[in-house]
Amino acid sequence: MAAFLTRVKSGFHRLLERPSTVDLKKYAEVLTSIEWREERVAKLDDGELTEAAAALREKLAGTAKDMDSQAMVELCALGREAARRALEQRPYDMQLVGAMELLHGRIVEMGTGEGKTLAGALAAAGYALQGRSVHVMSVNDYLARRDAEWMRPVYELLGVSVGWVDQESSPEQRRDAYAADVTYGAVSEIGFDVLRDRLCVDPEELVQRTPDVALIDEADSVLVDEARVPLVMAGSTDDSQGDPEVAQVVRALRPGQHYERDEDNRNAWLTSRGAKVVEKALGDIDLYSGDHSDRLAAVNAALHAHALLQRDVDYIVRDGKVHLINTSRGRIALLQRWPDGLQAAVEAKERLKPTESGEVLDSISVQGLVGRYKRVCGMTGTAQAVAEQLREFYELKVSVIPPNKPCVREDEPDRVYETVEAKEAALVAEIVEQHKTGRPILVGTMDVAESERIADKLTEAGVSSVVLNAKNDAEEAAIVAEAGALAAVTVSTQMAGRGTDIRLGGAEGDNDDHDKVADLGGLYVIGCGHYPSSRLDNQLRGRSGRQGDPGGSVVFASLTDDLVNQYAPDAAAGTDPDDDGKYGDDPTARRFIEHAQRVAEGVNIDIHRNTWRYTRLIEHQRGIVLAYRDDVLNSDLAARQLKERVPEKWSDLDDAVLERAARHVLLFHLDSRWSQHLAYLSDVRETIHLRALARETPIDEFHRAAIGEFRGLLKEIGDLAAETFETAEVTADGVDLDQAGLRRPTSTWTYMVHDNPFDSDAEQALQRVRASLKKIKATKN
Repeated sequence: MAAFLTRVKSGFHRLLERPSTVDLKKYAEVLTSIEWREERVAKLDDGELTEAAAALREKLAGTAKDMDSQAMVELCALGREAARRALEQRPYDMQLVGAMELLHGRIVEMGTGEGKTLAGALAAAGYALQGRSVHVMSVNDYLARRDAEWMRPVYELLGVSVGWVDQESSPEQRRDAYAADVTYGAVSEIGFDVLRDRLCVDPEELVQRTPDVALIDEADSVLVDEARVPLVMAGSTDDSQGDPEVAQVVRALRPGQHYERDEDNRNAWLTSRGAKVVEKALGDIDLYSGDHSDRLAAVNAALHAHALLQRDVDYIVRDGKVHLINTSRGRIALLQRWPDGLQAAVEAKERLKPTESGEVLDSISVQGLVGRYKRVCGMTGTAQAVAEQLREFYELKVSVIPPNKPCVREDEPDRVYETVEAKEAALVAEIVEQHKTGRPILVGTMDVAESERIADKLTEAGVSSVVLNAKNDAEEAAIVAEAGALAAVTVSTQMAGRGTDIRLGGAEGDNDDHDKVADLGGLYVIGCGHYPSSRLDNQLRGRSGRQGDPGGSVVFASLTDDLVNQYAPDAAAGTDPDDDGKYGDDPTARRFIEHAQRVAEGVNIDIHRNTWRYTRLIEHQRGIVLAYRDDVLNSDLAARQLKERVPEKWSDLDDAVLERAARHVLLFHLDSRWSQHLAYLSDVRETIHLRALARETPIDEFHRAAIGEFRGLLKEIGDLAAETFETAEVTADGVDLDQAGLRRPTSTWTYMVHDNPFDSDAEQALQRVRASLKKIKATKN
């Protein structure tokens, strides 16, 4: 009964909190007042405009509440005039409404081309004028730097300082950037700076200030798609060597004979025949004996790399290194890697030099990172589809901003084919025909391999194209900007987060160029299939039809696409295909594809929810440890504790030198013991699904183990610090931890790691969602 009532309550909550288009009536009077004030602001010179902004800052100083309508009017009038002077862009009313909703702590949905970047900048300036520090989180370094430099003149006219950080920023540059009113940075880079600050042993080493406001660009991508990928700080250890001998043996194995894969292509295992072949090749060993457990682990990793990971789909090889591909963006995932055993196995598979491995010193999830801020808001073109997740995981509400001009894009029904080959043949033929007219075409593919395959087929058909994928992402902005030029054909992997508008006629085109392309029907977007999320489909479609421009879109799909094979393997059409392999208007085929996408979305939500259930306790424990660490770092807590426990050490030294030595000793043991705690939790997490076999609830068992291990942790750290301080040599130069055998890593590095690929959470989620959908289907029948 309790569970039923919870579901009912949740259902009512979702009904009441579902996103809706912003009621413009409540902003009508404010917008009118902004126009009236704008006329007066336009008469000010630049210096007077900046003075007016300073006066607003003084008025708002120390106010923790949202701006009242009068302050909103002043901010928007000043911001609109600053943008007109600095960028030659007068923000539309809808951009001002978006900025005001951001200032109320909402996630705003604004379509592609509706001016999210400028709306976000006006909101960030508003927060800054309230005396708050703002971090504008982007999806990559390029967009962070571009937007900071692009919006800088607007900020300067409003008297607001702005900075940005990227992977190349030095510690000094980072401190300067974070000292600014508004700081732009990729979410991963800001998160890594949090982790680096957590390893500082002296206050002056810190680069960040206390977190206050987070304004998140591409909010759905950051808060949902990236939420399963924790950011990790590692310390260097011995290299993790892949086994070339094992890789060579596994390379010769054949599916069906030597190993099997499950229907979802998530797991692979040796057959009895395969095990015998491997054992003989490795010197007649017994793989399953305790003496050869390390070889068995190497074989399993090598088999996973060989059978389940595809080059140019899951990763690419560039400059002698393996680079993972972010599947939600179709581009290189910088600093991202698999767990070291699998990473080394892939490197051995590709006959590459193994990269450095490390021990985890600390990590943070996206939820944990965002949870540090007092106020969170954001913007994206596709928020409605994830409104429930944003509410559940972040307690954020979605506001839908109407477009400045109605969208007139024509979205055609799917064209469904029997096989991938038939689909691609028809897709290429369609591109050839449309290209003859000069209409620009944007082709969205699933992965790198498909983008290159389509481009090669177009070349054979006499159509030249530009390919945008994970292999040339550095040139992405210029490529995307020209995708709307006359006769342009652009083939791209995922368009999410590309961050550049596609203007009809091209970036440098004039009104005549724009009109020529508009007369041809505008940009034509063609999808090579459906993504695992309808949001990603909509992000691709949204590249066409910006600001009232004409445009069109269509998806070519097949019943043998990976999405269908993985999530609806029993798919079948209700009619036979024609001679070209097309199903015509058969609704059954389309329903199977829609069903597969719904299953995929359900699985991803289930995995996100399950991941959050595990990480929530860790974040709570991390908060306790970090609060203690901050006290140690910024006060004399370490000195007081160790002076009381080891008083004889203090008599011959200056208090300032002990104090520093005590802090370094205590922080060493705190950081070391926390790292050990994370390693223990990782081990528990990787094997927790086995508890289900004993009819135990995995999450409950995880909580029991984590709480038991954490109990007494701070006391143990104090005991270890006292023991070290008592025996270590402390001089006027401080404490020599190396001599005491307590060495911090010689170097630290950051990386992002997927959830353990050998974990069964994803498989369990898939089975749960499939079972639920079967029950629903059975009930309807």
